[in-house]
Amino acid sequence: MALNPQLLPIGMPMAFTNEMFVLVRNGVEFEVDKIPGSQGGCVKAWGTIYLSNIRMVFVASCPVGDFFAFDMPLLYVHGEKFNQPIFQCNSISGQVEPVVPENEHRALYSTHTFKILFKEGGCGTFVPLFFNLISSVRRYNQQVNHEPEPEPQPRVDPLQAAQTPVDEMMRHAYVDPNDPTKIFLQQPTTESELRRRTYQSQPVEGWL
Repeated sequence: MALNPQLLPIGMPMAFTNEMFVLVRNGVEFEVDKIPGSQGGCVKAWGTIYLSNIRMVFVASCPVGDFFAFDMPLLYVHGEKFNQPIFQCNSISGQVEPVVPENEHRALYSTHTFKILFKEGGCGTFVPLFFNLISSVRRYNQQVNHEPEPEPQPRVDPLQAAQTPVDEMMRHAYVDPNDPTKIFLQQPTTESELRRRTYQSQPVEGWL
């Protein structure tokens, strides 16, 4: 996880090198815990979810204190679950490990618990794509690193997920007419020359 990642002026996350955005979903409520400076450490906000071959990013419609966006690398997400309560809206819950700077100790950072609540329309497009994508990212990571178990590995480079093939998955994705999720049939071109190369605080590729 990375708190308040870099955004473009239009509010979309600034892409990493080789990042491919898969979908965008408006009208979701996002909950996450252990946020510094927030009351009780928990934040609830309304906004938009972006899903790519590297990460899932929530962007708040209105900032909540100092919180305006939350970045969750797919390789750091675990314990994800689709919830279908009888009297409440459907949601996805799970945990995400923090992106720890190389010069800092992992013990200084806590695992976050998150929930995405679909309060406007269905989720028949979002949910299958999310679970298929995160499964593909894990399988690819295990093949590359020869890892037998899909356990969270906080020191794995989250950008490694960019090598996971997703084109075929997107072409055959089921589109639920009751789900307002929008699939990126082509990548956004606005300021697309600006690309991040790392999660660490370094100059952005394309910026002088």
